[in-house]
Amino acid sequence: MTIYKYLLALACSITLFACNNKKKEVVTPSTQENATTPVKPVSKAEVILNQAIEAHGGDLYNSANYSFVFRDNTYNFKNDNQNYKYTKISKKNNSITIDVLKNGKLYRTVNGDTVNLNEKQIKGATGGINSVIYFATLPHKLNDASVNKTYIGDITIKEKNYAVLGITFNQEGGGDDFDDEYRYWINTETKKIDYLAYNYSVNKGGVRFRASYNKRGVDGIIFQDYTNYEAEVGTPLDLLPELFETGKLKELSKIKTENIINLSTK
Repeated sequence: MTIYKYLLALACSITLFACNNKKKEVVTPSTQENATTPVKPVSKAEVILNQAIEAHGGDLYNSANYSFVFRDNTYNFKNDNQNYKYTKISKKNNSITIDVLKNGKLYRTVNGDTVNLNEKQIKGATGGINSVIYFATLPHKLNDASVNKTYIGDITIKEKNYAVLGITFNQEGGGDDFDDEYRYWINTETKKIDYLAYNYSVNKGGVRFRASYNKRGVDGIIFQDYTNYEAEVGTPLDLLPELFETGKLKELSKIKTENIINLSTK
C-alpha cells in the first residue's frame, strides 16, 4: 500500500510538472513577440496633415473619379487606392491630343492615332499632368512615401490661426522637382489649407505664394481656387505671410479649377 501511494504521488508530480512546462511554452513566445514589436510614434506634423486630408475629403480620394477644366484643357483623375489614371485632353484647331498617365506610364494619341514620344517629351508631359492633379487634389498626395513633413509652428494671418507645415521630397519618388520646398498654412479651426508657398530652382528659380478662395465641396471632396503671388528669388518662405498681409507681393495670376464633375455619379 505504501509503494502504491508513493507511485501515485510521483505520477501526479510528473503530470503537474509537464502541465506547468506547457503553460510556459504557450505564454513565453507571445510575451517575447510583444516585447520586440516597436510602436512608431505619430509626429505632430503627421497629425496635422491627416486632419487636413480628412477635412478636404479623406478616404473619398482613394476611389475618386473627377474631371475638371484648367486653362482650357480638360483633366480627369481616377483613383483606385494605389492605382491611378490621369488624363489630359487638349484641343487646338482641328486637333485633339489626349495624354494618359497610368501608374507612371504615359501614352499619347492625336486624333485617335498613337504617337511615339521621345524621353524629353514624356518627361515634360508627365510632369505637367502630375503638377496639375497634385495642386487640384491637395492635400491628398502629401501622404506619399517620398514626402517629408515637418511641423514649423503656429502663426496668425489676417486674425486667423494657422499651423505651418514644411514639405520636402526625397529624390526617389519625388519627381524631377524633388528639391522644391513647400509651406502649407492650415487653418486650426477648419483644418483646411488656406495658403501655400513654394520655391523652385528651374528656369533661374522662383518663389510663389498662393491664397485660396472659392472653396467648395463636390460630393465630399473640397476644391479651391488660388490667387498666385510672386516674391523675389531667395525670399524665405516663412516670411511670405507677412509680405502678403502688408501688400508687398506681386499678383501674377488666378489658378482656377473649373467645371468640376464627379464622374462616379454619371
